[in-house]
Amino acid sequence: MAVAQLKAEKESDDCSLLPLVHDIIKCMDKDSQDIHQELAKLKAKIQEAREQISNMPGIDCSPLDQQQQLATLREQVRTKNQLLQKYKSLCMFDVPKAS
Repeated sequence: MAVAQLKAEKESDDCSLLPLVHDIIKCMDKDSQDIHQELAKLKAKIQEAREQISNMPGIDCSPLDQQQQLATLREQVRTKNQLLQKYKSLCMFDVPKAS
């Protein structure tokens, strides 16, 4: 069941337009009547990609805001790493040896 869920998520995240364009070209080569259906699929896929982009977190932030958030997060990581190293050097966490 988990495999099916992962596969469904992967398919929903796939925004590749190339297979649809390839199908449209094949329909044009064959003079097929399915070209309108393939074009509708392409249009729907483009619309889906637009919706996913508009729903992305941080899309409403300017690049400057994003840079500031990134700098803040990096500083937090640096501080936490320094604290972690400090606590490790205190040797307060003596691990009992397994016998």
